[in-house]
Formats: sequence, structure tokens, C-alpha cells
Amino acid sequence: MQRIPELFARMAGDEKHEWAAASTIDVLWVLYDQILNVTPATVDDPDRDRFLLSKGHGPMAYYAVLAEKGFIDESILDEWTSWDSPLGQHPDRVLVPGVEISSGSLGHGLPIAVGTAIGQRVHKSRGRTFVLVGDGELDEGSNHEAIAVAARLNVANLTAIVIDNRSAMYGWPGGIARRFAVEGWQATEIDGRDHEAVFAALTAPHDRPYAVVAKIERSY
Repeated sequence: MQRIPELFARMAGDEKHEWAAASTIDVLWVLYDQILNVTPATVDDPDRDRFLLSKGHGPMAYYAVLAEKGFIDESILDEWTSWDSPLGQHPDRVLVPGVEISSGSLGHGLPIAVGTAIGQRVHKSRGRTFVLVGDGELDEGSNHEAIAVAARLNVANLTAIVIDNRSAMYGWPGGIARRFAVEGWQATEIDGRDHEAVFAALTAPHDRPYAVVAKIERSY
């Protein structure tokens, strides 16, 4: 983890999304360091875990973690946003090894994750699906539909991680975790900077779709 801020700092040119990216650093690190069953050697394994970054409009932390874990060469971080760089301001699944979906448009990641997890179940894959969304994009109607469908079909191999950096315009009565719980999800709320809390939440047993709301109170 100690190199992630250094790798993050090598990318410049999209300062307006720095906070969107910095708010995800700790969750992304715990995922790739301790949770996800995927490596650079297993990116095509049908039994791998899938990670979908719905919050793709701020991908710098994602790129830094992918570089530290060997999915991409860290030297290309210095070229991000340049004309011929594979690292765009939204991640591209065709250009960046380890990236599962091209994302950035709000409200796409969770619906895709529901379909991905259902596909894993149909094919009897041992893999799980994790999707990271922002609190603000939960205002999109596509997410409301995805939350309802995942619960009705009991897509238990799906975990949604919501980065709550208080950027949502409307929010939800009783908090974001309740938004999932009322639809039948298992849900919990944690400090999104506390690595032990993140790990404990993401490894907790569940037999329903699972939402982890990671509250972010400070930046790097």
C-alpha cells in the first residue's frame, strides 16, 4: 500500500476527478491485495473473481493498484491522458489488462455486475463479482432496477461496494445501506479508510446480494 500514493501522484491532467479517485484508494488496495481471486496470469480464467469499476470517471487509483499488482507496467502511468496512452480518463477493457468493463458513464456498472454474477452462476463458476459504485451515481434509475433485480433473483455471489464521499445530490432516507436492505440485500456500513474494517466486511459470510457502504471522511 505504501507505494500507491506515489504511483497515484505520477498521473496528472485530470485534477477535477482527483478526489473521486482518491476516495477509492483504500478499498481498491484491500480488494486486490487480500480479497480478489485474480492475478495477471489468470485474467482469462473463467473461475476468476470479477471486479467492475462503475466509478470509472476517476480511475487513477485503479491504475495505480493495477500497476503495483503487475497487471500493467508502472511506466505507462507517466503517459496517462496523452494521445497514445492506453490509460484513458475512463478505463478501457480492450486496452488495459485486468479491466473487466469500459466504464465512467454513471449508472452502468451495477446493472452490468448483476448480469455478470448471474452469468457466473449459470456457468457454475466459482468466481464472485465485486462492483465499486459512487454514492452520487445511485441516483440513476438503472441502479434502482439493478438493486431490485439482484434481490429478487438472490444473486448471492454479488458484492456492491459503495464509496460514500457525500457527493450524492439526494441521498436516501436512513442512509445508503438502508437503500439496499429494504430491497432484501444484506448491507453494512464501514469506515472506508480502515483496512481491517474493509477486509472484515468483504469477507463476511452472506447468502444474499451484499452491499458494503464505505464512508470516506478524509482525502490523501
